[in-house]
Amino acid sequence: MIKKWYYCASLIVVVAFLSSGFKPSKLDSTPWFLIHETDDSSYLLPSLNVDDYTNSEIPYTGTFFIGYKEAIGFKESQGKYKKINSLGYLGKYQFGIETLKTIGIHNSSVFLNSPKMQEKAFIALLSKNKWELRNVIEKYEGTVINGTRITESGILAAAHLGGVGSVKKYFRYKGKRYFKDAYGTSIRSYLKKFGGYDTSFIIADSTASVL
Repeated sequence: MIKKWYYCASLIVVVAFLSSGFKPSKLDSTPWFLIHETDDSSYLLPSLNVDDYTNSEIPYTGTFFIGYKEAIGFKESQGKYKKINSLGYLGKYQFGIETLKTIGIHNSSVFLNSPKMQEKAFIALLSKNKWELRNVIEKYEGTVINGTRITESGILAAAHLGGVGSVKKYFRYKGKRYFKDAYGTSIRSYLKKFGGYDTSFIIADSTASVL
């Protein structure tokens, strides 16, 4: 009889112990997301300290093309599609009027108000510049000039900043002459800042156009 009583008591203890492991914890005691804001202006972050994320301009993109184009867009205009600078350059990627004409865009107002067209224009210009700089890319990619490792993405970014001609001159002088835009940004800084991204899928095309 005593053995039976011990068996029943042990069984009850085991069941109670196992059941306690399946009780839900209180969400308020283990916060992981910011869930107390009721309006749509706040982001949900996996931290209670929002300052932990202020230095992440374009997180989790690595060397993918999405990171490349967003980094250039942020550098040029802070990603603002309707930005017009003091020299008249337009949009997220700061295109000049004459450059737009080379890729088939002749209405700057339509361009400025169309994010989709601006993204297509960026790709088209990369394709055109890749064609015009194909020999430079083939010759210098992987080398180190003036302390900067040369990559295709860096070359294309530099061409976006200063044009194909300035990039060719930079390499002609082996980086010993500095070429800068009107705001003092140098070809070399773009070669360095935007080097190492994946632009392999961009097709070199001398006739690249948005339309």
